Amino acid sequence: MKKILCYGDSNTFGFIPETGARYPENERWSGILKELLASDFIVIEEGMNNRTGFFTNPAGLQFSGKEYLPICLKNYANIDICILALGTNDSQFFYNLDENIAKTGLENLINTLKNKNNEMKIIIVPPVKITEDILHSGFSLMFNKNSIEKIKQVFPVFEIVAKDNDCYYFDFNKIVTPSKTDGLHFTASSHKIIAKNLASFIRDNF
Repeated sequence: MKKILCYGDSNTFGFIPETGARYPENERWSGILKELLASDFIVIEEGMNNRTGFFTNPAGLQFSGKEYLPICLKNYANIDICILALGTNDSQFFYNLDENIAKTGLENLINTLKNKNNEMKIIIVPPVKITEDILHSGFSLMFNKNSIEKIKQVFPVFEIVAKDNDCYYFDFNKIVTPSKTDGLHFTASSHKIIAKNLASFIRDNF
């Protein structure tokens, strides 16, 4: 069976906005996807809270998407499809995210995947369009109003890079919005919607 790698941040990990715990496997989108596609695909969950895509994260290696990806790929042989869902944490106010960094950073991640397997299919998931609810949560220590604007500024880059590099593009923001609790993470019901739509997308395209 074909293998799907879900490589992302806290919304792939399954961070619960109300408690800070992790949704169980049957409630987070990557876990639900595993159930929905079980007959035809092996789904590998590789989400991590606070993972950046383009900047070296001072929290450590597993939190730095660009540095950890080659290591992750060594752990799993013959990945056929990668769902790449990074970029939201790069908008934190202590990173200087802009269009050029987003473009170069995303291209580097794509090249890392293709260098491992040139036939690998890649699905680009753009950042969460965080809302001002984040300013009234504990995440205000990491995100501010400028973070919201950074995501708006770089957001078009993700679809352009996907197209230019023959990748697929799947925007969670078109079907769900972040919770009112923290303006960043998805509710359990949103995870179900994501998984259902993503499963259909995968079956239609692969």
